[in-house]
Amino acid sequence: MGRYMSISFLIIFYFSILNCNEPAVNPDPDPQDTIIQSEIDCWLTTKDGLQLLQKQEMKYSFNSPSNFYEFIEVDSAVEFQSIDGFGYTLTGGSAKVINQLNTADRQQLLEELFGKKDFSIGISYLRLSIGASDLNDFPFTYNDLETGDTDLLLDKFSLSHDLKDLIPLLKEIHAINPEILYLATPWSAPVWMKDNKNFKGGSLLPQYFDVYARYFVKYIQEMAIHGIRIDAVTPQNEPLHPGNNPSMYMTAVDQAVFIKDHLGPEFFKNNINTKIIIYDHNCDRPDYPKQILDDPAARQYIDGTAFHLYGGDIGVLSYIHNLYPNKKLYFTEQYTASNGNFGGDLNWHLKNVVIGSLRNWSRVVLEWNLANDGDFKPHTEGGCSTCKGAITVLSSDAFNRNVSYFIIAHVSRFVPPKSVRISSNLLGGLPNVAFLTPEGKKVLVVLNEGNGTAAFNIKYKGKWAVCTLEAGSVGTYVWN
Repeated sequence: MGRYMSISFLIIFYFSILNCNEPAVNPDPDPQDTIIQSEIDCWLTTKDGLQLLQKQEMKYSFNSPSNFYEFIEVDSAVEFQSIDGFGYTLTGGSAKVINQLNTADRQQLLEELFGKKDFSIGISYLRLSIGASDLNDFPFTYNDLETGDTDLLLDKFSLSHDLKDLIPLLKEIHAINPEILYLATPWSAPVWMKDNKNFKGGSLLPQYFDVYARYFVKYIQEMAIHGIRIDAVTPQNEPLHPGNNPSMYMTAVDQAVFIKDHLGPEFFKNNINTKIIIYDHNCDRPDYPKQILDDPAARQYIDGTAFHLYGGDIGVLSYIHNLYPNKKLYFTEQYTASNGNFGGDLNWHLKNVVIGSLRNWSRVVLEWNLANDGDFKPHTEGGCSTCKGAITVLSSDAFNRNVSYFIIAHVSRFVPPKSVRISSNLLGGLPNVAFLTPEGKKVLVVLNEGNGTAAFNIKYKGKWAVCTLEAGSVGTYVWN
């Protein structure tokens, strides 16, 4: 008996030292099951950064013998939400520093970020600011006037501040990926429309709700002239955070009134099919989107709700989904900090932002800033001085890829738009999420959030492959 136990443990040890291993026959095969000919490819990022989205040399197949490891079972017959895309916010500051690269290096970087080549990570969704965000050099809107002036007909509306860096870069991106989607968000209305007449804080005056709705229409129409189609807007970035520069406070009551009486009807009147997405703030205030969605007059114009995770729990997305299952969910912002730890950020963001939001019905996952310089600039006075881009542009011919690059790349490279999230069970310490792509590939993203190497089985259609994942590492597994 002892001899057989030793042999069993040797077999288990042999399989556990491989990332995923060459398998054996299912001891109890389903007579209806077909033989799986596909092999699994694995891309790995380790918490120490020694492997960064590194494709593993070994290919793995579903042939492992019986063992004592738990299963992550993927079921492509059980489908959930469709995926719209993955990406970042392309701030005005991002555009400025990317444009500082020489032409050849800039084109190489854009192809890597947005293209469909072997070395590309396939970013498919970008968030833009309507006017300045706090990661521009200075605050502005598209209708800034002298103190005391008004412009009810928006005759002085102008995209001029974005014509230098942002719009030219968007045209280069569009040439690489014409299908990319854009969500646009204001940080502030023009200050002459606000009660405090300041870029920072204050609220939109009710007498300007109508002209502000036309401001959105004007923006969408002007961007279209430049070949940039805005797929969706939110009425206000972080409406409960008036302390940023720029920023604007907007209550749920005001947002509902703005949508149902002004923005929605104005879009309809002008044949604007851009989606309206509400809230765009943290998971700690689900009452805000609920209050708006509870209003049927506002709800008719609303596509869905956007969330950040600087407060609250990501499970709130499922709470809103269960209340209004016909309304979509979006995860639109989370930043990594200049003083962050690579392994810690990789783990937290993969678990909560990527896996967490996707398992709670989000169709989109966006990290915050795409790029900045080595001093974490540009930003406005009072804007975020510790926000770290996915890319750090060091000079005209040098840039670094930071942790949020790899956080997003672990899904964006393998899960194109129109993929569908499919069923995969959760194991303790191994958060995961699975997809079926339009080409029929299965994709499984697994994080080991534990302190030691974890062994587990990936099971699909009655067969399985033994895998191991180092502590703090994330693996993306792909098979046909």
